[in-house]
Amino acid sequence: MDLPGYTDDLIHAVADANPNTVIVIQSGTPVTMPWVDKVSAIVLAWYGGNETGNAIADVLYGDVNPSGKLPLSVPVHVEDNPAFLNFGSERGRVLYGEDVYVGYRFYEATKRPTLFPFGHGLSYTTFKLSRLEVRNDGEMLSIQLSVENTGGCSGSTVIQVYVAQRSPSVNRPPKELKGFKKQYLGVGESKLIEIQLETRYTTSFWDEAESMWISEKDTYEVSVGDSSTNTSLKALFEVKDTFWWSGV
Repeated sequence: MDLPGYTDDLIHAVADANPNTVIVIQSGTPVTMPWVDKVSAIVLAWYGGNETGNAIADVLYGDVNPSGKLPLSVPVHVEDNPAFLNFGSERGRVLYGEDVYVGYRFYEATKRPTLFPFGHGLSYTTFKLSRLEVRNDGEMLSIQLSVENTGGCSGSTVIQVYVAQRSPSVNRPPKELKGFKKQYLGVGESKLIEIQLETRYTTSFWDEAESMWISEKDTYEVSVGDSSTNTSLKALFEVKDTFWWSGV
């Protein structure tokens, strides 16, 4: 995960000379950032193709309001990765020792901090989420909430819906992403957002003994926010009866 050569030394030197420094990273994966607290902002540009330079300039000069969200967690150290101890193969055998605890599921289950969490992403404006309501009719789960642009320019945010089972019969992650929606809002604009999910897909896990999906009778918590670690809106719903299904 380390940047090559003397790149980190260069960033440290520039940030020491001018703390009002923005770092632009073109990478397809997370990198270590030992200078993270010394710079004003970090733009993760990924690999944008032929128009990458123009796209980065539009963001840096404020012509475009960035609204991307991290599709992965950025660990502090490479050793923090859930697959660190079993990455690669040994004598032709690959072990997936992390099981279902990949990404944010691992970091939350082990209470291990990340540099930046899954789903995180800032922009040139701010948003407020409020008035969460969850309804479950047994077939569909309806999540409604209000989203308001509280900043000084137009922009988009991504509303993320996580679900957690209260008392599962097997080990499950603390919560799991089940749905999301990107919403554009003008300055001061607010909208009522609805995200609909099928209840069985939202609650089920794979029952290895039965070779079927299972949705267990239980209480489930819905957490809504703008990253895996910022889910302040919460509500509950019930599954009244346990049932198995084949997925066909």
